[in-house]
Amino acid sequence: MPGFKEYHQYDALGLAELVRNKTVTSQELLTEAISRAERINPHINSIINPLYEQAQQAHNSLPEGIFSGVPFLLKDLLADIKGVPTSNGSIAYQGIIPHEDATLVKRFKQTGVNIFGKTNTPELGLMGITEPEAFGATCNPWNPGHTAGGSSGGSGAAVASRIVPMASGGDGGGSIRIPASHCGLFGMKPTRARNPSGPNYGEHWDGATCEHVLSLSVRDSAAMLDATQGGEAGSPYVIGEPSESYLDALQTPPKKLRIGFTTQSPYGGHVDAQCVKAIENSVKLLQELGHEVVEQQPKVDGNLLLNCYLTMYFGHTAADAAYIAKTLGKQAANKLEDGTRFLALIGECLSAGDFVSAKRDWFKIKQAVDVFHEEFDIFMTPTVAALPVEVGSLEMSSGKRIQTKIANALGSSVARLFKKGLIELTQEEARKNLDKTPFTQLANLTGQPAMSVPLHWSPNGLPCGTQFMAPFGDELTLFKLAAQLEKAQPWFNKMPDLAQA
Repeated sequence: MPGFKEYHQYDALGLAELVRNKTVTSQELLTEAISRAERINPHINSIINPLYEQAQQAHNSLPEGIFSGVPFLLKDLLADIKGVPTSNGSIAYQGIIPHEDATLVKRFKQTGVNIFGKTNTPELGLMGITEPEAFGATCNPWNPGHTAGGSSGGSGAAVASRIVPMASGGDGGGSIRIPASHCGLFGMKPTRARNPSGPNYGEHWDGATCEHVLSLSVRDSAAMLDATQGGEAGSPYVIGEPSESYLDALQTPPKKLRIGFTTQSPYGGHVDAQCVKAIENSVKLLQELGHEVVEQQPKVDGNLLLNCYLTMYFGHTAADAAYIAKTLGKQAANKLEDGTRFLALIGECLSAGDFVSAKRDWFKIKQAVDVFHEEFDIFMTPTVAALPVEVGSLEMSSGKRIQTKIANALGSSVARLFKKGLIELTQEEARKNLDKTPFTQLANLTGQPAMSVPLHWSPNGLPCGTQFMAPFGDELTLFKLAAQLEKAQPWFNKMPDLAQA
């Protein structure tokens, strides 16, 4: 059966409308999506678990929903499908087969999407690049020698190359927004608790992680959040519903907004000239649209922010490693990558008091941001501080790898003797990586919604997003602003050569 060759020229809502109007069938869309996956995926390594047979069986019985018949991909982290392994980017998870769908996956399915694969992610979603030892690196469709970002890099690459118009992602430190920036896509991290995390988690990474989608268009993201938002049994907290549909809100431009911005890294690192240029261009565009734009930022202590984020990061890596050891045995936990095991080791060295003290400091950060929003509707920054790096450039050096192997072999009882030095060394190394992506973690700790909008491409053709953050619970303003920017400076027809093949 033939596919639908104009497939890559539509967003998800556009494809669903064609199915409803019987212009194409869901089978034709699936055939084309699989054809594109088989042709493009060898160049970018975005899909690591094809589910073509399941999708072929499902296409005639998809629910009637806003995206009925549209091919869809799930990030292979947290997004459990009953009976399908969830690798979480690691061979250590082999043998754990979910016995039920994640709540968010159930809600995705209710929209009528046809899930036909799962996408690559770094081990446990820990990195802003997608290069797990288990599955290899995901490459950027705009330049396959460079990263697609992480940890939703597989989803970002699949959408940018037009295998699908929309795919799922999760964001615990920028993992939707970073690949959205690197791949020239729209990426929204919703407010904490906007989407459900169950049934296995009440919250993930103490509420820093929020799951949603990466998309070609703003309206697809809005429509999907309309369909999935809301709490569930066991949710630790539930936030109020929006005053109107996100999709409907796109029809009304935002009020005149007061927008504060900065191009300075909160951690003090270098910000690439192209990332600064992206903001300079965004300032001009926003002013042309009638908004007031002022160079101003929240009074947040960057070192405090870094310590809060890394303490949470180390602690949850340790908890994940302990879960694997408890569920599958110590041998399985030893299959984690050396770097992951070392992060878990640092987490074991931290005390409960260390963790709680850092968590209390989240309040100070949130308080500073709330004070900022008393004066400003939106906070704008570059999404990232560097253009997509070359694949493999952030690999651990051979010397560091040897050091981590030795530390892992000695174990936590010995490591605790050198706790202070090890933590300082690890924070220093982490800062080097976070210096590439220093702007995204703030919204994860505060819980506020944040989005990356594709408004700039460098002279060598690599995308660089602009990030916007709104007060807690105010995705409506972000969606309205995104739609206004999309109309003023459309990006949909920008696509890498791979997507047009």
